[in-house]
Amino acid sequence: MALTQSETETLANAVDDSMALAEDLFDRLATETADGGGVTRASYGDGEQLAHDMVADAARGLGLEVTTDLAGNAYYVLPGRDRSAPQVMTGSHLDSVPKGGNFDGAAGVVAGLAAQAAMKAAGFDPARDVTVMAIRSEECSSWFRGRHGGHLGSRAALGLMQPAELENAIHLGTGRTLGEQMAACGLDPEKLMASPPHLTARDVSAYIELHIEQGPVLVAEEKPVGVVTGIRGNTRARDGRVLGEYTHSGAVPQAHRHDAVLAGAELLTALDRETEAVLSEGGDIVFAAGQFGTDPDMHSLSKVPGEVRFTLDIRSLDEATLTRMRGCAESVAAEIEARRGVQVDFGGFSVSQPTVMAANHCRLLREGCRALGIPAIDIASGGGHDAQEFDRIGVPSSMIFVRNDNGSHNADEAMEIADFALGTRLLAWMLADAL
Repeated sequence: MALTQSETETLANAVDDSMALAEDLFDRLATETADGGGVTRASYGDGEQLAHDMVADAARGLGLEVTTDLAGNAYYVLPGRDRSAPQVMTGSHLDSVPKGGNFDGAAGVVAGLAAQAAMKAAGFDPARDVTVMAIRSEECSSWFRGRHGGHLGSRAALGLMQPAELENAIHLGTGRTLGEQMAACGLDPEKLMASPPHLTARDVSAYIELHIEQGPVLVAEEKPVGVVTGIRGNTRARDGRVLGEYTHSGAVPQAHRHDAVLAGAELLTALDRETEAVLSEGGDIVFAAGQFGTDPDMHSLSKVPGEVRFTLDIRSLDEATLTRMRGCAESVAAEIEARRGVQVDFGGFSVSQPTVMAANHCRLLREGCRALGIPAIDIASGGGHDAQEFDRIGVPSSMIFVRNDNGSHNADEAMEIADFALGTRLLAWMLADAL
């Protein structure tokens, strides 16, 4: 049974009143994790822990139940009438990329708290528990090299983390393995892996995540809110290398060189051409090599480069496109190896499947936008999110995007609090009754 118009207006007004709490949390997070113009809240590090402590204190101040799991994820619970029923969950992550923006991730946690505060203030008595999850280590790709499946906090809670990841993921800031880094935070990774999942599909009736948009679409379309229809999957090479031969750049003729940089550049150019081909066919794809460089201890002006390290990040809403691009990378690499006398080592590819958001959630979100008078459009997510991990275990999942200028993962994120209030109104409307 949907909220009446009077109930909808009461809840919306209560959300507006909760913006003082939200702004205070955003301001304190920005101040206390400031780093060179942006913020740094390292996955399983000091900044992330500070954020978790701060938000947990705010949750206790609202009278919410506060617990944590063996992976360090936190749960802020507004009790419902039936405590045995599967809970409705919202949330996001509190870590950031190095020198990143203050809203990526944190907006979803703060919105959840603001929605709970509004529901309490407006006298809503939910049928089931409404839980905000503050998730660890969503930005782990910026903090851990090596083989891991990403989204470490949510995957650990859902029973999707593999034991090998505790050793294979190496923290870039400390050099510790993931297991060692977790232990340094007071956690017990061995107990985590030996225990049943903290959350299963039986425990959660629905998951909905609010997040800033990480691209320019909502700004360009002049819409404050987006209903996310799907999340691009990806195939990634996190530890790619091209191995050639260091030689004198003046003395060795071109035909006798095994230049790692030229080989790597040729590989990326071929992948760029294949990307353009997919787009010309009407397909969905984005591609980047975010890291590409020679060894600073070995390179010099007068050397032919003998090694280059690189990453590949290929994303698409279509699984077949991801397979096509990986095949292209491997076949082009083999041809370059034979012709240039180099070795191309991708270091293995990790794969994240595309995710389609729950159709019923998307329908309800559009209905909520109409009821609340919020201008919105349907939109796809190019970035990965914890919502896709909930979808993987069979929990109906969805996302709300909030307009944000200047992109994300940088210090210039520019979400307006008025847009955030509209997104939080929609989130509260979903949590109060629709789900």
